[in-house]
Amino acid sequence: MKKICLDLEIYTYQIDFVGHVNNSVYQQWMEIGRTKLLEAVGMPIHAIAERGFVPILVQTNINYKNPLYLGDRVRLELWLSELRAASAILDFRFFNGDNTLVAEAQQKGLFIDRETKRPRRLQTEERELFSPYVISEFSANSNRETAKV
Repeated sequence: MKKICLDLEIYTYQIDFVGHVNNSVYQQWMEIGRTKLLEAVGMPIHAIAERGFVPILVQTNINYKNPLYLGDRVRLELWLSELRAASAILDFRFFNGDNTLVAEAQQKGLFIDRETKRPRRLQTEERELFSPYVISEFSANSNRETAKV
């Protein structure tokens, strides 16, 4: 079982009027994480599109625990807590440089056919590519292998 693990930087344009990282930045970081996951399983977005389907998001939920500020370091961890025939649930955790949890998030994604816009089931070999990144919530709390990207 693996997690995607990214070290991210905070830039001045990501800071809001309160002086901390704006909430919208977390969604941008999650997009980077999703992109890295697709690359890690050998299915980058352009390759998926060439196969005639694309991933879309149907739900995003973020729980903010502590603020991040300019100068902080950010580590993003990402894994799949569920993989179904045509959908997946992605779990995210964000930590600061002191390893303090600053946010937890979850997104539900759906694979759809590019032409019909209907859900498209993953083929067995496609599901197998994602399977190393499927981790139950209980297992996610332990030290599992991380894929540094």
